[in-house]
Amino acid sequence: MKSLSVLCFYSGGQIIVHLIIYTMSKYIYLTCTPEALVASMLPPEKFGMYLSTGTKKRNKGQTIFFEVDPGKIENQIDMESLNKRCVAKEDGSPKSSVYLSVYRVLENIPLTALKSLYLTTDHGCVLELKKASYDKSSEKKEALHLYQELSPVTPLVASGFPPSVFLKRLTDGSIPIVLPKLFFVELKLGELATNPLSGSAEHLPYSNIGHLRDCLEILKGEYEKHMKTVQRIFSGTLLYRTIATGFYVGSNDDIAYYPYPDMKQLEDINYEFFREI
Repeated sequence: MKSLSVLCFYSGGQIIVHLIIYTMSKYIYLTCTPEALVASMLPPEKFGMYLSTGTKKRNKGQTIFFEVDPGKIENQIDMESLNKRCVAKEDGSPKSSVYLSVYRVLENIPLTALKSLYLTTDHGCVLELKKASYDKSSEKKEALHLYQELSPVTPLVASGFPPSVFLKRLTDGSIPIVLPKLFFVELKLGELATNPLSGSAEHLPYSNIGHLRDCLEILKGEYEKHMKTVQRIFSGTLLYRTIATGFYVGSNDDIAYYPYPDMKQLEDINYEFFREI
């Protein structure tokens, strides 16, 4: 998409006119809360701010989204329609969003098409998380885990499975409840990961610690039970300070990993985002 700017100035008794032609890029995003495929002329940081605060700063809310490589999903998009709809406005400003799909989006996007993952605060601060290789051998297999599922379903689940095993169990068809693909984040448990009943929960800002302890203790005592729903409905707000290892998305043995920095690293990487959370 090419846009035209006209600059006029007066010099030596003459009006000088300069024409500046520049190109606006198109981006494709997979938003996760709620799930949708969206085209935009805004780069990731501005798109995140737009989703969180709106165009006139009257909106406020967290958002989580992936940037998607358009070249790897061209066969899934009506490109002719996209190019007609995702164009600059009459005043030359970029088009903020054009919805392409809102149903079963995640399962149809190949993992190879997912680029960086972006988190935003209520006030529009944006943190980029880059995809990294995942080392399954480093997983803590004896500890308990807490997972917030984000798409396509959203329960909070305690589990004795490490992330890769948890993902595979829910997507490989080995149990009656099967998902085509799953996006989730691991949350901190602190001492509760190994001692659910008497471990300290001092720095865990969860609303119902007593219920969480009960769920974890059930998993620890019942060797045939590996997953327990802690909360069925996701509020839509993720406490970024409670994120443990990071975000995971995939199916079966295919997994894309987005590591989350610890608080000290986050302060150095993106102080504005750190201060907001």
